[in-house]
Amino acid sequence: MAKAPTVEDVARAAGVSRQTVSNVLNSPAIVRGATRERVERAIAELGYRPHAAARRLRTRRSSTIGVRLDPYLGGISGVVLDRFVHALTERASERGMRILLYAAHTPAEEIERMGDLVDGGEIDAIVLTGTSREDTRTSWLQGRDVPFVSFGRPWRDDDTGAPAHPWVDVDGAAGTRAATRHLLDHAGPRIAFLGWPEGSGTGGDRARGWHEEMSRAGASGPRWFVEESVSQAREVAGAELAADPAVDGVVCVSDALAIGAHLAATSLGRPELPVVGFDNTPAAEALGLGSVEQLPEEVAVGVLDLLMGPTGNAVVPRSPDEEAAYVLVEPRLVIR
Repeated sequence: MAKAPTVEDVARAAGVSRQTVSNVLNSPAIVRGATRERVERAIAELGYRPHAAARRLRTRRSSTIGVRLDPYLGGISGVVLDRFVHALTERASERGMRILLYAAHTPAEEIERMGDLVDGGEIDAIVLTGTSREDTRTSWLQGRDVPFVSFGRPWRDDDTGAPAHPWVDVDGAAGTRAATRHLLDHAGPRIAFLGWPEGSGTGGDRARGWHEEMSRAGASGPRWFVEESVSQAREVAGAELAADPAVDGVVCVSDALAIGAHLAATSLGRPELPVVGFDNTPAAEALGLGSVEQLPEEVAVGVLDLLMGPTGNAVVPRSPDEEAAYVLVEPRLVIR
């Protein structure tokens, strides 16, 4: 069995001292950019992995990232966050980090739980999920100088030009643009959008992609609103399709609504009506429905890159004057 590479091997390959390698691993901000990149390249080429337990004792860091375990709500689309947590755990382990899951049912309860973990030195950083425009959790974390990245944008006026905090999200508008373009090319010019009621940042972003692509094509179609419910989607889509049989296809904000629309079309004698959902869940796959794949594994990579750098193995706190960054993951359209 080949001998595992050591710090000395990395230092020799990068042409630096052992201390410089240690600085890159534990305090990368104090190392010059060109030197840090050379050491990180040597680490990647050699496949060096520092001993996590020894590093925790040496740096007095927990090498642990906290993530809330969302309450189980049933439904169809919750599998996306499950995949994200699994991917984050696997990718973090590859960098010598651990994931600590904690439970909380409200923002206030989550803030209390995060406070216990931070004060107890049990975590080095937090990954937030389920962000909103007025998110009390982000302001609390910023006030305590706790490193964090959110899966979900801040939903402010300029999330890309001036992000309120580091975030990673899936480009929902890009996904529904691709779905709408496909239906326009293969089904016809009258494509409907079945979405959530006004007020949802995620829902509005996905509706925007449909609207932009329809406008670009000079086409028009109805926009329908319904809560996240298969039965309600079936009822609303059924009534709308019966009143407007000229609809050529339906783009939906989620797989749950897509399943409801498909059931409605089938009950009206139109089982061939193209319906595209969002999340690419096993339920949509079983019914043969097209869907937009969120790629939560790429979201996990983006989260760790923002917390630790592209090849780092420790959380890198941001300086107060450093601009927040973001990663926007483009989803993949799956047609069946």
